[in-house]
Amino acid sequence: MISGFQNIAKIPELKQRIIFTLLMLAVYRIGVFIPTPGINAEALGAFFAGKGGTIFGLFNLFTGGALENFSIFALGIMPYISASIILQLLTVVIPHLERLSKEGEAGRKKITQYTRYGTIILSIIQGLGISVGLERMTGPTGEMVVLNPGWGFRLMTVITLTAGTAFIMWLGEQITERGIGNGISLIIFAGIVAGMPSAGINTLRLLKTGEMSFLIMLMLMFLMVMVVGIIIFMERGQRRIPVQYAKRVVGRRIYGGQSTHLPLKINTSGVIPPIFASSIIMFPATIASFLNIPWLKGIASALTPGNLIYTLLYVGFIIFFCYFYTAVIFNPVDVAENMRKYGGFIPGVRPGENTAEFIDRVLSRITLGGALYVSAVCVLPTFLIAKFHVPFYFGGTALLIVVGVGMDTLAQIESHMLTRHYEGFIKHRRLKGRR
Repeated sequence: MISGFQNIAKIPELKQRIIFTLLMLAVYRIGVFIPTPGINAEALGAFFAGKGGTIFGLFNLFTGGALENFSIFALGIMPYISASIILQLLTVVIPHLERLSKEGEAGRKKITQYTRYGTIILSIIQGLGISVGLERMTGPTGEMVVLNPGWGFRLMTVITLTAGTAFIMWLGEQITERGIGNGISLIIFAGIVAGMPSAGINTLRLLKTGEMSFLIMLMLMFLMVMVVGIIIFMERGQRRIPVQYAKRVVGRRIYGGQSTHLPLKINTSGVIPPIFASSIIMFPATIASFLNIPWLKGIASALTPGNLIYTLLYVGFIIFFCYFYTAVIFNPVDVAENMRKYGGFIPGVRPGENTAEFIDRVLSRITLGGALYVSAVCVLPTFLIAKFHVPFYFGGTALLIVVGVGMDTLAQIESHMLTRHYEGFIKHRRLKGRR
């Protein structure tokens, strides 16, 4: 591992890419602390202090604290992610988008362009909604969050937040093209990791004051290492279906005849299911924070993390969205048709419809295991906080993103090093990402 890092400095192109990536992430983190004009920062901070269990707390986590500070990057990259998901869902129902997705690089560029337009539209809508909502917010002592409410503040907020999201989107694309890749993922990664130093300092403070025993801390450290190892193992886990290609004669050449495999990931849907599940469950708690209705307050309290109803609904939604999103992004019929077109078949299974049914059956079985694994990781923070009084948030969607992006980034660095004939981080094995 140490020799691998030493070899990075010997590759000028890779070193430049890493430096460029770090500079772009530094620019993003600086922008998180630039506030949007017209906001009472103290009143807004007091408002967010009690919103950890609502959808505001979830969005604030992914924006790296930008929403809590209401900076120019308050919307973060979430509008881009939402637009990407919407485009993926529309690809299934709109024939034009489906044709574009099958046209190779030109089609992907067109879909990327549509995603950018969708990001701007969503940013304008969300910016307007947030500006109107902020005008109605007050601090604990009744002071207004917005200093000068009105359409002037709303237009300024919409322009500022939309420009901030567009700039983050540009940063992500620059990291992907000129950096080490995975630009959007690295921006989310940087926002989540930014909160780790404060969690570590808080834990050391509890150890010094005696509020947390050293034995409990060692147990937690062991559990954290074990959970991270399980996530790495599951994210790299695949079910490889053997595929045999028949020989084909084209002119004077013979093609095919080789054996390969069709890799099916255990967690095909990634981190999308827990994000959807959290958003749906936290929505009532968010609405209840603005309305003084007793029965709505009771529903919101039952749907807060730690309650049995919340846990059951959370796990149920995660399992549902794992199957739903897997069905959206992976079509066994198209895979079977492409295999048949190029002379491929699964040994013991007839090509065509039978192959599609076989792939769908295998995918359904492994998706259940992946859904249960994602559910366990996402429920882990609630268990740790309730049983061990852990002073920081460990697990859940944030941990899945951090570990997954870290694996993909190391795989990108390894691929650059292998192209220059360096051994990289592992001497005898090539490091693999999630794909």
